[in-house]
This record gives sequence, C-alpha cells and structure tokens, in this order.
Amino acid sequence: MSARKIAFLYSEVAGYFLSGVEQLAKEADVLIFRWPVNNEAPFELSKIDKVEILDRSKFSQAELEAKLHEFNPDTLICSGWMDKGYVKAVKSFKKKIPTVLTLDNHWVGSLKQGVATLLSRFLLRNAFTHAWVPGAPQAIFAQKLGYSGGQLLTGFYCANTDLFRSVFENSIEFKKEKFPRRFLYVARYVEHKGIFEMWEAFKQIKKELNTDWELWCLGTGDEFENRVEAEGISHFGFVQPDEMEQYVRDTGVYILPSKFEPWGVTVQEFAISGFPLIVSEKVGSKTQFLDETNGFEIKAGSIEDLKSAMKKMIEKSDEELLKMATESNRIGMSYQSKDWAKKVLGIK
Repeated sequence: MSARKIAFLYSEVAGYFLSGVEQLAKEADVLIFRWPVNNEAPFELSKIDKVEILDRSKFSQAELEAKLHEFNPDTLICSGWMDKGYVKAVKSFKKKIPTVLTLDNHWVGSLKQGVATLLSRFLLRNAFTHAWVPGAPQAIFAQKLGYSGGQLLTGFYCANTDLFRSVFENSIEFKKEKFPRRFLYVARYVEHKGIFEMWEAFKQIKKELNTDWELWCLGTGDEFENRVEAEGISHFGFVQPDEMEQYVRDTGVYILPSKFEPWGVTVQEFAISGFPLIVSEKVGSKTQFLDETNGFEIKAGSIEDLKSAMKKMIEKSDEELLKMATESNRIGMSYQSKDWAKKVLGIK
C-alpha cells in the first residue's frame, strides 16, 4: 500500500509547523508550498525526509497547479484565502479529495467578517470541504462560514512538543535549586504585542519594589530600534527555537501581553517548558493553555493589570512557582505534534 500524500498551500512556515510535518512524514509524503521567510521571524527551515518545500514566489499559477496535480495529493490543506492563486488551485480538487481551509481569525462581528459569511457559499464552500482552526475563539467564525460537525476541526496550531519537553526536562532540576527571578518575553517587537506597556509596568515595579527580578526580551521587529533600555531589562534579538534552552533555564515566568493575538503558539511552548504564565485576554491560546493553576490573565493594554500580575509572581515562593511550572508543563503537553499529525491523517 502506497503512502498517503498530503499537500499544504501555506503562508509563512515556522518551526512548530515543521515539527508536526516531521511526525506526519512518518506515515505520508508531504508537499509544501510556502511564502518567503518573514524577516521579523527568520526561522531556519530544516530538511525532512519525504517532505518537499517549495517557494511559492518562484511558481506561476500554471506551474503551481501542474505541480499539485503531478503530486496527486489525498488531502489538500490551504492557509486562509488571502492567496487567490492558492484558492484557485484548490478548486480543481474540490469533490475529489478533502480540501481544508485553515484560519486563525477570532469572530469579532466586523463588517468584513459579515461580508465573508454572506459570500462564503460562493467563495469558500465551493472550494473547501473542511475548516481547521486553532481553537474555540476561531471555531465561532468557522461555524458562521458554514462549517460544523465533522467539517470543523480544531488544533491547527501545535508547538514543537518534543523540543520543548526536552527543554523542560533539562531545565527543571536547575530551577528546583533556585527558581530564576526573571520574566521572559519571546515575540515580535511590534506595538500590538503590548511591549511598551510591559516595559513601562516593569520600570514602575523596579521603582516601587526592592526586587532583583529582571525582564529578558527575545525577538525582533519594526519597534526593535525603539526598545526601552532600563534597569533590569535586557534585549537579546531573535533566537532560533533550538537555541532557546539556555534562556529557558535562566528565566522563570513567561509574559505575552498582546493587544491582538489570534493564537500565540509561544504560550504552549513556554507552558511545556515549565513557565508560570502572564497572558492577556486577547491571546487565543489562553483558552487551552492557561488556567488558575498556572498563571494570570490580564487586560490587554493595561499597565496596572500587568503590574499586579508581575507583583503576584514576585511575591510567590520558589515552591509555589515550581508548582505552577509543573502544572504548565502538564497543560502544555495535552496536545502534541503526534496528535496534530494524526488529525491530518484522519481528515476524510
């Protein structure tokens, strides 16, 4: 019996996506078209056996469709509908194989989303048999687009669980000796991530409290040159996932204060890594990886909420923080890369 064939028409490929693909490639041949690498998140793409990754920008529409038909996939998965060429290519496979639309937008009831729901029958449902979303916040939108029951899947995003489980195992004994008194931010340097409120909140805490806690920030982006330099705040630039372990070992509490965050895979990554969490209400992945046992939810854009959550962490004992860390790991591992691959293979 020949191996299953799965094709992805993707946007920007990241390491966590490829970790799922690596699991998938144990049972299937995989073809991926992807957009060029984003300079704000310049992940290095690794080579995987039985996986072919192609640059979308180097293929004309005719060449894209020809390559897909030559590959002859059993399942075709497309990220969103922004790339009209992708959608056109998908239509030629409709009613022959499962064609899957992925989206990570929350339902907010905007005019644009309302129009999309009205036109879905003509623009989306005549191309895609299924919708696959990260979690509950996006499922509402997918339902309004006309997908339900077996046509609607969750769990589209999944961290590289093997990598971050290893990071947890290699760092937790070190943290048992003395829990690191450092907050950690790992994301792009853009305004909507709430970085300026985070830096201001930490600056105020350093003035108000006699604390040796620090804030380490990893990432790059449009606002990197406008980063705040202050006592206790350090900036390290972009770090590849496989180089993250040293920073994980030396920091203790993860912060993602975004004002807008469709999902936020880093929440799962750092939950698995054993971090108590401070996450804003606007982060989609909090619905799956944050509860009262492993962290605090804050109001997006609120300096006072950030200060309150940070102070609560600062006031906790090492034992209390360790308990939150192990609970985070348990919650983060509730959905793994192998589960993601099984979900792909189960699409019918």
